[in-house]
Amino acid sequence: MKPPVNASVNAHAQRSLPALLLALLLALLPLALLSSAASAQDAPALESLRPLVDALGKGSFTDTEKQVTALAATGDPAVVPALEALGNGDLYLRKADGAVVIGKRAGSGLALTDPLTGEALEPVAASGLDKIRVNNRLRRTIRNAVGGLTLRAADTRVRRQAAEAIFKAQDAEAIEALDDAIAAETDAGVAKLMREARAAAVLASDLPTDEKIAAIDTLAERGDRDALSMITAVQNSGATELQEAAGAALARIQKLQAVWDMARNVWFGLSLGSVLLLAAIGLAITFGVMGVINMAHGEMVMLGAYTTFMVQNLFRLHAPHLFDYSLLVALPAAFLVAGLVGVAIERGVIRFLHNRPLETLLATWGVSLILQQTVRSIFGPTNQEVGNPAFMSGAFEIGQLTITYNRLWILVFALTVFAALLIAMKFTRFGLNVRAVTQNRRMAASMGIRTPLVDALTFGLGSGIAGIAGVALSQIDNVSPNLGQSYIIDSFMVVVFGGVGNLWGTLVAAMSLGVANKFLEPVAGAVLAKILVLVFIILFIQKRPRGLFALKGRAVEA
Repeated sequence: MKPPVNASVNAHAQRSLPALLLALLLALLPLALLSSAASAQDAPALESLRPLVDALGKGSFTDTEKQVTALAATGDPAVVPALEALGNGDLYLRKADGAVVIGKRAGSGLALTDPLTGEALEPVAASGLDKIRVNNRLRRTIRNAVGGLTLRAADTRVRRQAAEAIFKAQDAEAIEALDDAIAAETDAGVAKLMREARAAAVLASDLPTDEKIAAIDTLAERGDRDALSMITAVQNSGATELQEAAGAALARIQKLQAVWDMARNVWFGLSLGSVLLLAAIGLAITFGVMGVINMAHGEMVMLGAYTTFMVQNLFRLHAPHLFDYSLLVALPAAFLVAGLVGVAIERGVIRFLHNRPLETLLATWGVSLILQQTVRSIFGPTNQEVGNPAFMSGAFEIGQLTITYNRLWILVFALTVFAALLIAMKFTRFGLNVRAVTQNRRMAASMGIRTPLVDALTFGLGSGIAGIAGVALSQIDNVSPNLGQSYIIDSFMVVVFGGVGNLWGTLVAAMSLGVANKFLEPVAGAVLAKILVLVFIILFIQKRPRGLFALKGRAVEA
């Protein structure tokens, strides 16, 4: 039963409600007044530009050029759409009232918009419009005006993009606009980009040699490949003094490039290592516990990738607005599919072939062929499209190193899986049983551990991890029936090199082989680099047969 409500409290609340509403309205009133004042100021500001824009449709090319200069002198980015439309041949004079409008082709007619507000206008017959024509000189003037206006835009991103565009174009006519923009720029990063854009423009201009030498020094500080190509062009065609300055600058850039190339190789190597870790970590468990050379391990990776494809198709059909969450569903689904297939393989084939490594190898190879053909029959032999969610699309830069989000997330994911598996092996009863069977199967069985069950669950776990590796690989590789075959040999190399059954050894081996591959590829080529790595592992195993980190156990030491 509910307690009674105090009537006086209720009455007080009812009296307080209007007071609270009144206080809220009084608090919001200044904001409303400011908003209306700002909107009231915007319209007159745009209308004050209207006569200048309308004047673009009157007079000769020289008169139009003067009007372009006058519009640029206002410093208002609102005139940029009109100037861009003029340069693109999309600006028209409406005969009825002499107003200038933007016209874009839409079917058989023109879609008209206001050049200042961007609002759609009533359509007009072609006979009621005169196209405002431009020549090459006027186009250059327009380009400089637009560049100057975008360089002084309120949005930092717009100013940055304008500076980068001038840098790539090496537009000598933008030097004056850049000087004005640099003097007014408050953002240090954008100001640096503007100085670099000015230096690039100076090298393409007829300015004196001393200014070009200063520009070479500015580009040398930038030190990327674009600067390298610009300075190389000066060295090949400039005067003697310029050639000497360019030569010294090129030496500085080449040293800096060597450092960034090394950082790039390390990043690419870690990226490849994370892929190898995901593909090999499940194999390290099954190989360590059971001593089984599972040639169907790559097909577990393939099944995980195709599970991702199917999950994404379901999201595309039934919940396209939730597509970015598809991988969160694909991960457990791929683990279950690959894990159950792994348990079925262990229960149906491998448990009958204990201590018969050659027969096990041939049997699992046959299973891999069956799985490949099954997938090929269901999905076809061609690659399947797997999309990237928004958070795994795009890239960012650290200096001159470009890092793609999909590779970064895969590295983070691989390390997360490694840490979770390490915790499971160290701090759970299942992990204790696995380690016991790994070190001494007979002793573990005599202590009451059901080794057949441990074998089945371990094989399922290793296969499930391979399945979630397939989810990650689907984001960077083609999803096809042969996906797993690309990683099976590398996975065995990682497991053998790191030490059979040792998770830390698998991590170190995967990252080491990934980095070694990326440093060897520029020198020896991709195929020869892989051969050299294989030869190194063979020689290494001759000295350390148990790998980098050998497991200790009575079965091993016997």
